[in-house]
Amino acid sequence: MIANTNMDTLTSLCKRRGFIFHSSEIYGGINGFWDYGPFGCEMKNNIKKAWWDSMVRTREDVVGLDATIIMHPSVWKASGHLSTFSDPMCTCRSCKKLMRADQVGDILLDGDAGKSLAELLQGGVDAAKIAGWCKGKAKGQAPNLIAVQNADALTLAFHALQDHPEKFATVQAVYTLLAKPDAGEGTPYLACPYCGGELTEPRPFNLMFKTVVGPVDNAENVAYLRPETAQAIFAEFPNIVATSRVSVPFGIAQIGKSFRNEVTPRNYTFRSREFEQMELEFFIRPDEAVELICGHVRTMKDNPDLSTPQTDWGWEIWHKYWVEQRKAWIRRVGLPEADFTEYWQKPDELAHYARACVDIEYQFPFGLQELEGIAARSDYDLSQHQLHSGKSMEVFDEELKAAVSKMDDAAKAAFTEKTVADWVARGKDEEKARKFLDSLFQGRYIPHVIEPSSGVDRMMLALLCNAYDEQKLTDSKGKDDSRIVLHFSPVVAPVKVAVFPLVKNKPEVYNKAREVFEYLRKRVAAFWDEGGAIGRRYRRQDEIGTPWCITVDFQTLEDGTFTVRDRDSMGQERMTLQQFRDKMEEALL
Repeated sequence: MIANTNMDTLTSLCKRRGFIFHSSEIYGGINGFWDYGPFGCEMKNNIKKAWWDSMVRTREDVVGLDATIIMHPSVWKASGHLSTFSDPMCTCRSCKKLMRADQVGDILLDGDAGKSLAELLQGGVDAAKIAGWCKGKAKGQAPNLIAVQNADALTLAFHALQDHPEKFATVQAVYTLLAKPDAGEGTPYLACPYCGGELTEPRPFNLMFKTVVGPVDNAENVAYLRPETAQAIFAEFPNIVATSRVSVPFGIAQIGKSFRNEVTPRNYTFRSREFEQMELEFFIRPDEAVELICGHVRTMKDNPDLSTPQTDWGWEIWHKYWVEQRKAWIRRVGLPEADFTEYWQKPDELAHYARACVDIEYQFPFGLQELEGIAARSDYDLSQHQLHSGKSMEVFDEELKAAVSKMDDAAKAAFTEKTVADWVARGKDEEKARKFLDSLFQGRYIPHVIEPSSGVDRMMLALLCNAYDEQKLTDSKGKDDSRIVLHFSPVVAPVKVAVFPLVKNKPEVYNKAREVFEYLRKRVAAFWDEGGAIGRRYRRQDEIGTPWCITVDFQTLEDGTFTVRDRDSMGQERMTLQQFRDKMEEALL
């Protein structure tokens, strides 16, 4: 990320240059919803196209799906979303605002009270300054803090700050003390970040949006906007297997809108109530099936070559393979590997059904946050839908059936006992293990799945943050100058090339420039600009991240070449139209 990026500057640019607008802004806006303007929707479409090309078009083992946003409510019962898809929510008893309990501290740091306290703490803990804050600014920023309302409470807090300043080095610690000076050490209490009032105990809040399907508004017709795109893939799994001539291992990809009724949407487009996901469910054989077919299961201890999938790969290698595939794609669309991190969730952080999960994280201006997750989800999802729907999610594997047919009873018994022992050692049920083996010996199983899941909006925000740059320049006459530039990869840049006529009052130059523009815009997103000095036109294109600017001049009429100006280096060279097209297409491959 460019060091001088901050969210206020970035959001201002995004609105000014037509990337992102607050939804329904003329009516005051609606929290957690964002509209993408002319350049924003172009960039989003470029990100989605790059993902789809990488995950579907250039692969033989992945097919696509475009499922409905509203599905049968039983889908969400089977997946667990109806019972467990919730956030802990607190309510302020004073200002009545709702907020996620696990985000109270972060909201505080973003608010006026938190920011002013942070300024006070820059020079160390000064009890007198903090007391002065309580008597002054805090009356407007956090009027319901106990220490702001009550002189005796402020006195208690003052002595605590004075006697033990080392305990109150953070904004949260000071705020907690001012909210409850007599609570004692280690209190988890934290006041409302908006007004300083007392918070209720956290309680679950389901994140799914409810709606009604049909003319009668009753419980029987309640449905939900999907909170993720993945469950549609699992629900349609039998249909896709039956119609697409696919066999395990293979994947199903989908890009689409999802909706979560976030208690406190925040950090611009990072956490929104309406967002877009790019998800792949890649179905693989259980390791037991791999062992029966290949005689062994290769793991990461074997130092496998991850460039080409192999039949003997177990789930562990498949998971690592997709981690590397996703990192390569992220680099491709413009995030250098040095700018994102790979976090492997610890065993106690994993979902109960997951065997591994990697979060790809990016250092946004508001902190290190997840861009994408790659999870090994076992056979949990398909098994749940089989259980709740009564429809089989098993596949028949001819290679497995052929391998089993060569085994005698003793070999099957030995394999059974080894597998049962392994399942029991992992805390799984013995009866389920034997039932699984009964199906396996018939050549049938429920596939396991590796799930790379990425957010379009989060990826776009990361690319904007990473691309933003403010540069101080000196022109040829020694005069100080500056420019704002977005260093997008050409793959995702909303405009690939801008075309300028050097002058617009010379028909021969103007018409030639239009000819070049018409040729290019049939192939890529091109921009025409004939107004103002060339330097100003360059600056306008820099602000939307256009990689190349073409200026058609009088020499173009003589030799067919024009000036191509590079966004990042600001260098210029003369090229023919064919030379430029070759250069551009190479960058877009």
